[in-house]
Amino acid sequence: MFGSTDHARREARPHRRRRLAAAAALVTTLALVAGACGSSSRSGDGGSGGSTATTTPADASFGTLASPCGPGSPSGTPDVGVTDSTVTIGYGDDAGFAGLAGQGHEMSDAVKALISWCNQQGGINGRKVVGNYYDAKVTEVANAMTAACEAKNFFMVGEGFVFDTSQEQVRMGCGLPAVPAYGTSAAFSNGRLVYMPEPVPIDYAQVTLARWYAQNNPEKAKKVATISANIAASTDTLDKQKATWPSVGIQFLPCDQQYNLLGEADWKPFVQHLKDCGAEAVTFIGTANPSLENLLEAANQLDYHPDWLQEGNFYDAPFAAWNTNGWADDVYVQYANVPFEHASDSAAMEQYMSIVKGAGGDISGLGVNAASAFLLWATAAQSCGNDLTRDCTLAALGGEHAWDGGGLSGPADVGANMPSQCAVVLRLDGTSFVQAAPDAGGSFLCDAQNVQKVTGPLVDNAKLGADRKVPAG
Repeated sequence: MFGSTDHARREARPHRRRRLAAAAALVTTLALVAGACGSSSRSGDGGSGGSTATTTPADASFGTLASPCGPGSPSGTPDVGVTDSTVTIGYGDDAGFAGLAGQGHEMSDAVKALISWCNQQGGINGRKVVGNYYDAKVTEVANAMTAACEAKNFFMVGEGFVFDTSQEQVRMGCGLPAVPAYGTSAAFSNGRLVYMPEPVPIDYAQVTLARWYAQNNPEKAKKVATISANIAASTDTLDKQKATWPSVGIQFLPCDQQYNLLGEADWKPFVQHLKDCGAEAVTFIGTANPSLENLLEAANQLDYHPDWLQEGNFYDAPFAAWNTNGWADDVYVQYANVPFEHASDSAAMEQYMSIVKGAGGDISGLGVNAASAFLLWATAAQSCGNDLTRDCTLAALGGEHAWDGGGLSGPADVGANMPSQCAVVLRLDGTSFVQAAPDAGGSFLCDAQNVQKVTGPLVDNAKLGADRKVPAG
């Protein structure tokens, strides 16, 4: 279900592995959100989106969500980016970063496809949706946001930039609202004029995997160790785990380790330290390729086989394809959306895959987030009728407290910027991911205890106001 993979990449030259490792480390931030998954072909370009294979009827829905798109008789120019016939949004990613090796475009693929899907129905109350694409190339996010401001977009929608903290002065300077696919920094994730379909605030964390694991493996849960990459995105995730997992039954051993951003020449010392510490489960924060793969190979050589507790970015097609030897069979992953393997159990997931592939795009976990973000924005915008303004759209977004993208994910309190209380637990079995919990495909483990408050320096340093927002200015 993921798309094609390169089974020969394990034989890649060391310098190429290091380059990919550096790129992967830069997107380690994806551990904070739904996992990125493998993709197949790349097609399409910027602008207002490609065309799908079939015409969408005016009374279409998206899963359980009534379509926010349809005809109308628009008039006037009520706000920035809105004319009597169009509404212009920005979207983007980091796909132009050389180290991403053709990946990272799936969010934009989703937005382009959904723009086309929406326009085939008549747009937003008759206004055609026009999309401007921005490539931040990881290190050029401020430039991308400057261009987005100068183009006078109504909103940014479905975008995702690794270094989103670098855009905030520019974005807030022009008052550009955003409904992004994901966020990485407190400045953006707890920022102003921002609403996410799957919120990832700095001060609350989704702990479904930790809670499920402690309930089902109570003895192993008392002996958990950590390894994280030595960059802020990884250490922030570790701090959130350390602040919340003990409240649901996880006990951390005093043997934390950090590995180099570019990986390690020899992983055996890391494995030996885990063995000596008595760890029976490990949370590895970083990326699967090549770091965890190399660590698992070293662990096999030292006959060490703990369980591995992973964030959503390890739901990854190349990682699954790599596991022909079964070394990753004890990897468990927390995932926020319906897995692609269970798309037949979710009309919304089937529709996402059909719409994006029909437009010549690729699918991924972050692509799902981007599609959900577009639908969230469009639903809010549609509710404003002809008088389409930023203030009206933001007010509608703030009133959304059970968003699930029509069934793409479990419901989340978008308006309150709270993580969803729902997730699934996946386990890698050979070269396929299987759903470990809950039993029924297309369903989620949902409980208020799956979201825990984060305390400590990570939150203190963000200096959130009483509204849980980063102070303006």
